[in-house]
Amino acid sequence: MNINVLSLFPDILRGFFQSSIMARAVAKGLVSYQLTDIRDYATDKHHKCDDEPFGGGAGMLMKPEPVFGAMEAAGADSARVVYLSPGGRLFNQAYARDLASEENLILLCGRYEGMDQRVIDRWVDDEISIGDYVLSSGEVAAMVLVDAVYRLIPGVITGESLEEESFQDGLLEYPQYTRPALYDRMKVPDVLVSGHHANINQWRFRKRLEKTLVYRPDLLQGKGLEGELRALVHELTEQGE
Repeated sequence: MNINVLSLFPDILRGFFQSSIMARAVAKGLVSYQLTDIRDYATDKHHKCDDEPFGGGAGMLMKPEPVFGAMEAAGADSARVVYLSPGGRLFNQAYARDLASEENLILLCGRYEGMDQRVIDRWVDDEISIGDYVLSSGEVAAMVLVDAVYRLIPGVITGESLEEESFQDGLLEYPQYTRPALYDRMKVPDVLVSGHHANINQWRFRKRLEKTLVYRPDLLQGKGLEGELRALVHELTEQGE
């Protein structure tokens, strides 16, 4: 996958692409990236990239000319273009899996009060929000999206590590423990050191359901729960009342 992030402040992103698992993915040739400075495509001597909105209102908007120039230079017509915006569709794991299959991905980072609508109308395929809150930096949102997506590319992380993560099958992940088995008078659950894999799997599944019911019960809505699963959800719900 090739990722090109268009930003007024590309240095915010540089360390992310040069560190940890991402750096290894780049070194292995699984991911390539470019950081495009939109300001390089400003058409005036002051490299101005924002202006007041027509009709009045607070703040400034990103101007169309520099963004159009950056898009054209990035070859946006042959890539999937995602604009990070609090007014977009909510980002989730299913969408991350969808983007992970793309060969060329362009992320457009907003600033100030947002983007001239003509940029969105001409170039943007998906307008995406990472949550129901507002950030001053589209670069932060872009890092969140990239981090969720690139780790799903085959070879970046082992498939086994991905299988039981939160949201993979509509449930949150179970609690996990490591050595020592006793710390600060807190003991690892006996089942996890029993060596009985069937009991461990059963315990983990129950804990996944418990956590989902507490923190994200909406994930269970519309799942068509049947038989033992329905009974277990009913039992856990009654215990929590």
